[in-house]
Amino acid sequence: MSAVASTVIDARSGQTARREQILDAAEACFVRNGFHRTTMQDLSREAGMTAGNFYHYFRSKEALVLGLAKRERERGAQLVLRLEQDGDRRAAVLGVFSRYFVAMARDTAVLRLEIWSEATRNPAIAAMTEESETETRAWFIAMFQTLATSPDCDPTALYETVRPLMKGLIVDRALQTAYDPARAVARLCSLIDAGLAGRLPASSSRDGELDR
Repeated sequence: MSAVASTVIDARSGQTARREQILDAAEACFVRNGFHRTTMQDLSREAGMTAGNFYHYFRSKEALVLGLAKRERERGAQLVLRLEQDGDRRAAVLGVFSRYFVAMARDTAVLRLEIWSEATRNPAIAAMTEESETETRAWFIAMFQTLATSPDCDPTALYETVRPLMKGLIVDRALQTAYDPARAVARLCSLIDAGLAGRLPASSSRDGELDR
């Protein structure tokens, strides 16, 4: 590898590390102070950077929200890849649900609620939240399509059925300090397994058709 190529790789690695540092700082500030009360100065100070350097990576709090959402999806995808190395993608995906929701830190859930709340009054956050929801929806439906074990599986109806349950797990994790999600997650995984096998309750399938 040439010296120039090595320098470019090192620079990119440094930029990636900086972005992660900034996203960690944003998560800490939003949980501690709330999205609305957090300033860009708070964020740059938390990240240990000058304001000018900070703006080089993220121009606004809204851009940080999008970055946090993207990072969360990427971490989920990486976890799937790690778990499916044994060749069982279905078990890997169900394992992701279990690990993600059971291991979710309360601060992570609080941050999610903070962003949802801000989306009700901030058009920019609302648009980015909708974009994130659209991408997440497409990812899950494609995944369910791949994992279906029966031609009767309706990936769209399955997603529309489990989506509010997943959100409910996040809300409970944020609001209940002693919340133990293991039982709820086990039921969620059982429902997903049934849906993949085409055994989704009839009313849920019809609701999915109406949504389309």
